[in-house]
Amino acid sequence: MPARNSKPYCRALLLLALASISIFAGSAFARQPSGSATHPAQNAPAAGHPAPPAVQSGPNGEFTFRTSVSEVVLYATVIDRHQNLVTTLTSQDFRVYENNVLQPISSFSQKDVPVSMAILVDNSGSMAGKRAAVNRAAIDLVRASNPQDEAFIVNFSDEAYLDQDFTSDVGLLEKGLSHIDSAGGTALYDAVIAAADHLSKHAKRSKQVILIITDGEDNSSGATLAQTVRRIQDLNGPIVYSIGLLYDEPNGQGGRQARKALQTLSDQTGGIAFFPKSLDQVDAIAEEVARDIRHQYIIGYHPTQPIRQGGYRAIRLDAKAKGLGNLTVRTRAGYFANPSTTQSVPPNAVPAHP
Repeated sequence: MPARNSKPYCRALLLLALASISIFAGSAFARQPSGSATHPAQNAPAAGHPAPPAVQSGPNGEFTFRTSVSEVVLYATVIDRHQNLVTTLTSQDFRVYENNVLQPISSFSQKDVPVSMAILVDNSGSMAGKRAAVNRAAIDLVRASNPQDEAFIVNFSDEAYLDQDFTSDVGLLEKGLSHIDSAGGTALYDAVIAAADHLSKHAKRSKQVILIITDGEDNSSGATLAQTVRRIQDLNGPIVYSIGLLYDEPNGQGGRQARKALQTLSDQTGGIAFFPKSLDQVDAIAEEVARDIRHQYIIGYHPTQPIRQGGYRAIRLDAKAKGLGNLTVRTRAGYFANPSTTQSVPPNAVPAHP
């Protein structure tokens, strides 16, 4: 993703990333720029079994998405009934279900693992009066994060600019956030896909996060919400946290669509979507995101149903411990099994107790 001081990460370059997505028949997005690289073909389905769609809608209208794993890795956040983080659980306190079948946990960790983070900030015209407060909150999040984290800055309107590549230097990140044009539309989906691609290609950390801060509905992207979810899952992608500054039009059509999109991106990746009632709440939300990232459990398991059988696998992760009451666990909703590649639990995760 080129930096602003070289040339913009324009729509044509974005399409190079999108060209690797297999688009549904009849989609208006079924195009590929000339000269783009050919993406490796997806694994063919077993004889007599048609390939599943990349993005499916479940019974509640939720997206599910495909990944390629031999060991499934879950990053999980646990909260109690008072919405407090629970950080004292052991592997014996968790139960992992895949398609409602209990799975043996093979590895477990509850360490503050460094992450690679993309910070995406809406630079459209409607954000002009909000950027100063948003920038402060983003930097406060970085300061509250693990010192070994790395982050990059993407400012987006109808195009996305990489204004600071991966760094742990707060000063450089502040400089990247200072590129405020506040003009044009909102190409949120294109920016998310570009950021996910950049994380996949260049991140040093296996745990990856995207933070989105925006105040409106996507109105300029070449990609759709479904294609954005698809690209994230194809990359076995990051956890998405969203801050929707939608208080100016809480009941408008645009506000409802924006809320739905941000909620979908976060829910299906194990993140959280926040919708503050005023700009004054953004800094506290950024601190909450930092805490959430730093206090997640890492749980690995090998599916009892062979990966080679493919298909969609729904995941449910439950937690229960004496004296803690009802606990809520947040992690990704599921995956599509694909035997072509593997995913490993980060090296600082330890085998679970038998």
